Order: sequence, then C-alpha cells, then structure tokens
Amino acid sequence: MSVLVFVLQTVLCLLTLPLHLLALFGYWQPIWSKYFPYLMAMLTPKCNQKMEGKKRELFSQIKKLAGASGKVTLLELGCGTGANFEFYPAGCRVTCIDPNPHFKKFLTESMAKNKHLQYEEFLVAPGEDMSQVADGSMDVVVCTLVLCSVQSPRKVLQEVQRVLRPGGIFFFWEHVAESPGSWTLMLQQVAEPTWKHIGDGCCYLTRETWKELERAKFSELQLEWQPPPIKWLPVGPHIMGLAVK
Repeated sequence: MSVLVFVLQTVLCLLTLPLHLLALFGYWQPIWSKYFPYLMAMLTPKCNQKMEGKKRELFSQIKKLAGASGKVTLLELGCGTGANFEFYPAGCRVTCIDPNPHFKKFLTESMAKNKHLQYEEFLVAPGEDMSQVADGSMDVVVCTLVLCSVQSPRKVLQEVQRVLRPGGIFFFWEHVAESPGSWTLMLQQVAEPTWKHIGDGCCYLTRETWKELERAKFSELQLEWQPPPIKWLPVGPHIMGLAVK
C-alpha cells in the first residue's frame, strides 16, 4: 500500500503544483494566513450546528470549576474565530492564544456577540511556547482542532499542564488518524502533503493524538470517539474529552 500511497501523493501534488511551488518559494503562507480566517468564519456555523449537542455537553462541565466569585479563568489554545465562545458558561474570563494574528478581527466580533464572557486578551504565540501565561494561572484550557497543526504535541501538553492550576481541566476536541490498514487512512496519507498548505498549519491528518494524551500522564483522562462532522473532508474521526491536572 505504501507504493500506491506514494504514487497517489505524487499525482495529487502534480495536480496542485502551483500551490506547492508558491509554498516552496515562501509566497503561499503569508497570503493564505490572511484569508484562512475568512474561510473558517464561513465554515464555523455549519460545524457548530453539527456538533452543538456534544459541545454543550462537554463545555457545561466548566462551570463546576467556578470559585466563590463565580469566575473561571479560561485559556483557549488555537482560538481561531472564537467558535467555542457561545458554548462557554457565563463568568468565564477568556484569554485567547493563536499563532495567526489575523484571527483577532474575528475574535473581537465573536466576543461582541457573547456578552456573557469577559474577554481578557489575545496573545500571538505557538502552543509550544505559552511563556506569556503564568504558571498555574488557569482553571481551564480548551484546545479544539489544534493538535493536528503543532510540531510537538508533547511540548504543547507540557505547557497546558504548566499553566493549569492543580485540579484544573484541559478540554479537547481533535481530529485523528483513521483505523490502521483502512482505505480511509490511505486517503489521509495521500492528502496529507497537500492538505498542510490548505489547513493553515494543519499538517498531520494521520496523527494519533490519543496516544499523546495518554503519555502526558494527567491525573484523569476521559476520551470519547466521534465521527467526522463533515464527511467529504479527509480529517477522519474526532476525539473529545477532558484531562485533569
């Protein structure tokens, strides 16, 4: 199957050759990083509609972390357009972090629509280096469809554990690799070299993120598998759940 994957990868790369050449010479990423947030803003309503029930179920657990003040300090890692804001309970003080500065416009719009939240700040940084966030300063860290794009999930999860207070919770929702030996996994492997230029950093369609979460040694890990919300994309199944520091 590896030979077939290589042949199909080559065919797909030839069909999308202008895209690969623009990326090779450094022209594609500066352009696409500006326009990718607009694409995400268009897709977000449809995705939220499909995942609404599960998102509400997952994020409803945030409110139990509220202290006497009723407030919850929440860091959203890879915040994008703020697609999760409507599902957070009232009283959350939200800090956003994303390596793409062009999402700020959409974050501002999302916050204006979600008055039940308190918007703290937007930090431009990768998940592997959240040094602008103090140790143990967060009750909650949220990460949805982000670990597919980072270079080192291990370092990101180390940073998550650093910024969480003891007993704090990491909520995640990630797309992962299909079953080993399946045709759908082969399609992910074929699409991966081209997909990384389309997904604004989403480089790993075949990442086995659940293994990274297990290795991170949280005190508790709850994980549930979900089918992909958009069938025609090669993003595969999703995992959702929480991990306790």
